[in-house]
Amino acid sequence: MSDIIKKDKQSVVNFKPRARLLIQLGDQLIKNESIALVELVKNSYDADANKVDIYMENAEDPDNGIIIIEDDGFGMSPEIVENVWLEPGADFKNTLIKQNIVSPKYNRLPIGEKGIGRFGVHKLGNIIELTTKSEDTNEVYVKINWDDFNNYKYLEEVPITIVERASPEHFKEGKTGTNIVISKLRKKWERGIAREIKRSITALASPFENNDSFLPTFDIIDKPGWFDGLLNWEDVKDYSLFRFKVTMNDNSITDFEYAFTPWSTMTKLFPREVGINDNLIETFKTLKYKNDLGKEETFSLSNYKIGKVIFEGYVFDQDPFLLKMGVSDKVGFKKYLKSNGGVKVFRDGLRVYDYGEPENDWLNLDFRRFQQPTKAISNNLILGAVYLDRKDSSDLTEKTNREGFVENDAYKAFRNSILHSLDIVETLRLTDKKRLKEIYGPTPKSAPLASTLNEAKNYVEDKIKDSEVKTQIIKYLNKIEGDYKKVSENLLKAAGAGLSMSVVVHEVEKILYEVEKVLKSEKASDRVLKLVTHLSSLIDGYAEIIRKSSQTTENISQVIDQSLFNTEYRLMSHKVEIIKQYKLYKGNSKLKIAKNLLIGTIMNIIDNAIYWLDQKSFISTEKKETYIKKLFINITEDQNFLYLIIADNGTGFLIPTDDITEPFVSAKPGGMGLGLHIASEIMEAQNGRIIFPNEGDFEVPEEFKKGATVVLSFKK
Repeated sequence: MSDIIKKDKQSVVNFKPRARLLIQLGDQLIKNESIALVELVKNSYDADANKVDIYMENAEDPDNGIIIIEDDGFGMSPEIVENVWLEPGADFKNTLIKQNIVSPKYNRLPIGEKGIGRFGVHKLGNIIELTTKSEDTNEVYVKINWDDFNNYKYLEEVPITIVERASPEHFKEGKTGTNIVISKLRKKWERGIAREIKRSITALASPFENNDSFLPTFDIIDKPGWFDGLLNWEDVKDYSLFRFKVTMNDNSITDFEYAFTPWSTMTKLFPREVGINDNLIETFKTLKYKNDLGKEETFSLSNYKIGKVIFEGYVFDQDPFLLKMGVSDKVGFKKYLKSNGGVKVFRDGLRVYDYGEPENDWLNLDFRRFQQPTKAISNNLILGAVYLDRKDSSDLTEKTNREGFVENDAYKAFRNSILHSLDIVETLRLTDKKRLKEIYGPTPKSAPLASTLNEAKNYVEDKIKDSEVKTQIIKYLNKIEGDYKKVSENLLKAAGAGLSMSVVVHEVEKILYEVEKVLKSEKASDRVLKLVTHLSSLIDGYAEIIRKSSQTTENISQVIDQSLFNTEYRLMSHKVEIIKQYKLYKGNSKLKIAKNLLIGTIMNIIDNAIYWLDQKSFISTEKKETYIKKLFINITEDQNFLYLIIADNGTGFLIPTDDITEPFVSAKPGGMGLGLHIASEIMEAQNGRIIFPNEGDFEVPEEFKKGATVVLSFKK
């Protein structure tokens, strides 16, 4: 039997798009009616339109309802309708973008680029009638019934008739533009949907900028009352208390404006403005973000095609005690912020969806607020806008489904730049917010429970005559006070240990790294034994922090030694020079203190100093200035107090020291703001206090006078 040689068969075939593909594009790529209309409005923008009028009739009757979109743009010629408008995925606009070809009247680069947005009309209705006219061409009329697409198997089989009118019926007297009529609506429109569409169309352009060159409108002719009571930007803008505008380019903030704007009814407060030359802005001018390991890294927008980023916003306060000072429609005000609040993105003045929509918390503002309730700004407290230039931001590519940008490296840099500047704004706002609450908020009480208990005791003493009942009540009040103090002390112990844990991790990591290095280079020499001994001592030092914090008589100088020993490798790795002036102190350095808690407090102050020394070092490096990071520690005394002075030559305090021991107050980006608050509580629990002295109050060397000085004061 002879072998039969078989040959491979090759055939050239083509993709055959099904007729229903266009219906699927409209249904699945366009999320809702708002997005569908916005896509059509974008087409009008790209056509150099000055105005776009959208109006409806019979919105509640799908069979008889119509939607009309009409613009005064440059329209389309018969060739463009056939070869671009009727070609799904056409790259016509994308080519214009790549070649930087702008529109003739308003010099606009196209916003749309995918070539599929126009098919979102299927989301709105089954019949579309397009009438369009460009200059020096015939008026073009096209009618499409989407139901017809179900009668054909393949897209190329569906007949589309283009009518060229030598005598225009719609765009007469030399007018140009495009008119789209959508009928046989897909759903019954109700008042809520219509109001949501109105909000979306209004939000297409930034409320902060007057853009008279593009004015979209939306109305329902036979339902004029459907939009009654809708607040607009002009109704709420004067209720903001803080506003800002930040410009970022390359790797830094290039311009910065912040203003605290109290209402006219707040006569006890004065406006405040902060500019680019402020010390806080100077310190954080360079763009930074925290990587997955929590370490700060610098980045630059110029590594990508992003261009200049401008971020501006108005920030509000919804606390009831403030609203009663000037907001008449409190319910409407809160509803407006709930549905309109957040940070929106605009490219060449036109909105990029769906940033700033209620369901898209793209900056995680609400989560940040949960983490830092006093400092962070949530979506319902800010009306913000980010501006991009279309020609410079080509690395920010919109997703096909119109739900923001593709989350590539360029997007991450863009997002991080917004968060970096927002953190600075939040730090500035915190100071003004504290002033607001001190003057117009509920009466502040430093120890509310203790204060209330004392008032209750006094009331019982004065008003209750029955001595047995009086004795019983006071006994219970004393028990409540005792239990409260016990719980507070336990919380302080836990907090003191918790504060030190991050430093423990740093220390152990550094030492283990050193051990590994030594093992490789010295082949287990005596140095290894010393490092292991150091590690053992270090763990003992941290165990001491977690032990019972009863007060014992301790040598303050030795407590400082232990604190420095615990942070030794961290200080070494950050190249911080320590000036141990306290070693020269000759007086009595014995104090009755809770040693473990005090060690935790000193370590926390050192940890803060290291961070701000690093910031100063970074700025000095950029300016090509010589700088050595230093920490100065000294002990002094007067007749009644012993003082432990810790000073650095870093940036100094960037927020008022009156605020700095309040919980959740921090100038450090992403900082919880609990360290100095707990340190202050610990000092008060030991009949001491934490002091942030003015220049001249305590003697420190000249080079430390512009840095931060913290003094721990102990009663002898």
